[in-house]
Amino acid sequence: MKLRTRIFSIILIICTVLGAVLYARSGQSIFEEHSLFNGGRTTVRVWYTDDALTPYLQSKAVAYSETMSKVRIEPTLVSGIEYLEAVNKASLNNSKYPDLFIITNDSLEKAYLAGLALEIDNSGNFLNEESFPKAAVDSVTYNGRCIGYPFYFETSSLVYNKTYLEDMAKEQLEIQKEMESLPDQSPDAAQVAEEAEEAEASENDVNPKEGEEEQTDYGISEEAVEETVSDSIPNTISGILSFAQNYNAPDQVEAVFKWDVTDIFYNYFFVGNYMNVGGDAGDDVSKIDIYNTDTISCMKIYQQLNQFFAIDSKSVDYDSVVQDFIDGKIVFTVATTDILRRIEEAKAKGECEFDFGVADMPGLTEDFKTRTMSVTECIVVNGYSEHPYEANAFAKYLCKDNSGDIYKMSGKLAAHYNVNYGDSNLDTFVDVYADSVPMPKTIETSNLWMELEIAFTEIWNGADCNSTLKQVSESIMKQVTGKEYTEDTIPDPNDDVITAGLKEEAD
Repeated sequence: MKLRTRIFSIILIICTVLGAVLYARSGQSIFEEHSLFNGGRTTVRVWYTDDALTPYLQSKAVAYSETMSKVRIEPTLVSGIEYLEAVNKASLNNSKYPDLFIITNDSLEKAYLAGLALEIDNSGNFLNEESFPKAAVDSVTYNGRCIGYPFYFETSSLVYNKTYLEDMAKEQLEIQKEMESLPDQSPDAAQVAEEAEEAEASENDVNPKEGEEEQTDYGISEEAVEETVSDSIPNTISGILSFAQNYNAPDQVEAVFKWDVTDIFYNYFFVGNYMNVGGDAGDDVSKIDIYNTDTISCMKIYQQLNQFFAIDSKSVDYDSVVQDFIDGKIVFTVATTDILRRIEEAKAKGECEFDFGVADMPGLTEDFKTRTMSVTECIVVNGYSEHPYEANAFAKYLCKDNSGDIYKMSGKLAAHYNVNYGDSNLDTFVDVYADSVPMPKTIETSNLWMELEIAFTEIWNGADCNSTLKQVSESIMKQVTGKEYTEDTIPDPNDDVITAGLKEEAD
């Protein structure tokens, strides 16, 4: 071999080794992005923190890659501790950073200001009102831009023991039927009518004719029972008071209505219709209205409920309330979507014998309405991604999945319409979410929920509603303005009018 050729070969080998070392130190795999080893495919990495999503994301990654042969989706479960900081660090160090990451909507402002959230591809009006609830679109909107895709959500609503309400409905309908048969009937005629009804009921039980309406043990149609149950679900909290006063509860029932009074997520609906924190999108610090006549009135109603539903704030928590509800000790509660999975699991173990239903969140009274709080998990396109087109495409793919697999595989409810869950209770949660108040995303108000949680507990235990809300508002406004802030004291709403309205509707 000639000396020149030998020297050239040595130099080539040295360069190759150095190149391999430098590439390895960059944190990337030589098999990932190069057509020689990856079949010419682009890898889109997706970071998430909730392990419950793993089966769903893996399934959809495979399905998408089969459809889009030039794209490989790589879901990666990472720690939720300092999650956004980890995304930022990986992106800046050019290591295996995510092209997409899933994050709650209240962290979007922080992500955007750090350069980690790109404005999404909303071409073709992707986030339209026919496909996405207003709450979903508001949750990903920041300064007029959509900087994430609404993926799935959590919110709370009224959940009830359907078995108890059905038993009550059957009893009411049977009494009504008996009363209708009494007037203007001689004993003989009444006996003949009763025997005829018993014979008809017996015939229907043994061999109901095709097309005939199904009958209950009382000879009452299931349709009539369902209608009576629907009519008996209170549409106001004061209506629940009325229900409690007239309900002949089974022995195991310990409370007609009980919820976690210590968690803001299950309490916020009391003030949600009248408290404004950042406007519809929760991104405008010039629109903050915490302390007003309506919020004071609502908190006075909240405080009054302690007289009717004696719930100890020192011992109650969400898990214990849910367990008591599943055990049949509570008729109505306020719960998040996770309760349905917990009910299913209890039934599968033979530990639950009741059926349950989900209703719209009731108002407080006829005069005061409610709105629940919601948190939306969003898919964000990383501002550092080298594959924003492919990242946007996969995010859209997930947000158009109407199969219901997201609930079957992960227990999550999609933040878009037209999903086939096959369960009316899940559909009701979607409707409640549509009218919910998204968690604000302004950094200045990030600790509002902790302060409100403390305020609710204090008010439940007897603190003055007016001064407590005033203090919360002043604390938040101090953070927003950067200086001491004092609210003008609002005259107390008329206690007698509020209390009278609550008791009058209950009576």
